Amino acid sequence: MLHKVCFFNQSSVHYRKNIFMLMDRELGIDFFFGDSRKQGAIKELDTSCLNNFKGYFHNIGFGPIYWQNGAIRLLWSDYTDLFTTATHYCLSAWVILLLAPFFGKRVYLWSHGAYGDERGIKKWLTIWKMKRATGSLLYGNYAKKVLVGWGVPNEKLNVFYNSLAYDEEMEVRKTLAPSTFYQDHFHNSLRNLVFIGRLIAAKKLDMIIRAMLLLCDRGIEVNMTYVGDGPKKAELEALAKESGLQANVWFYGPCYDEKQIAQIIYNADLCVSPGDVGLTAMHAMTFGTPVISHDNFCHQGPEFEAIEEGRTGSFFRENNVESLASCIQDWFTNGLERERIRQNCYDVIDNKYNPHQQIEKIRDLIFN
Repeated sequence: MLHKVCFFNQSSVHYRKNIFMLMDRELGIDFFFGDSRKQGAIKELDTSCLNNFKGYFHNIGFGPIYWQNGAIRLLWSDYTDLFTTATHYCLSAWVILLLAPFFGKRVYLWSHGAYGDERGIKKWLTIWKMKRATGSLLYGNYAKKVLVGWGVPNEKLNVFYNSLAYDEEMEVRKTLAPSTFYQDHFHNSLRNLVFIGRLIAAKKLDMIIRAMLLLCDRGIEVNMTYVGDGPKKAELEALAKESGLQANVWFYGPCYDEKQIAQIIYNADLCVSPGDVGLTAMHAMTFGTPVISHDNFCHQGPEFEAIEEGRTGSFFRENNVESLASCIQDWFTNGLERERIRQNCYDVIDNKYNPHQQIEKIRDLIFN
């Protein structure tokens, strides 16, 4: 069967560059993106890297809900397969999903799937769209288990995880070696925690400083580095000063140089993300650093599955500072060899969270 496939989405987020380029060059998939994102959103992709970029749809917003002007015309196009992530708040995508069978179109979803705490109409709509779609690609096994439990056919659900700029990151990884990066800044030889991402309320980053205080009471001192910027920065700076920990907390600021980010992560001992962990887990493990996050998977990003207890990180009880402090303490006293942990982290990324395994899943789903 001849397939002509297009992918359309709210916008062209830059971290999907590697997988988009593989879809473009290996599978000949065409791309359409929405033309705007809200202020402060994730950086957009330079679409010049895609040979098959066909243009922008105009996003017309109504609060979080939006309509992509022009997207409905895909139903009358010569595309046999429509592939999208835009279904949660995109009204035009819902219409396409509803009408596609009448136009002989197959629709595939690239989706989180479900968190497991959906209720009422939200749960019903999630089930409906997953059943209505020809097939779905999910970020994790947890979502698949939830959806199968809700009655979505197993054969419609395919796990293909997530990925970042894997190929570029692998080149950087080859250059990494232990350095005195943190010792040069802190002027001590303590263990080093790191967080990389937006400093926002949802990440609950104050918990790290509060956990550091508890650890101090137990005679355990650590350093903490926040890489990023955001509305919570001033509050976190004030908390560090109030706690007397300003000498041990470094607000590095935003960083977009992958080589520098790699040095920061590689030389840290633990990445700590007290809120939902999301892509931070993948970024940390790509450069060999284990991750600690909370254990309520309904409130997690799907990338929490990269955390394997005692191998690539640990889980603490959600919103419990005492549990977080104990988790950090246990990690540093469990006698695990750092280079073995580093390799464990590499293995998770190299085996699952990369665009090369993703492109094979897409190929199997649509073209085989």
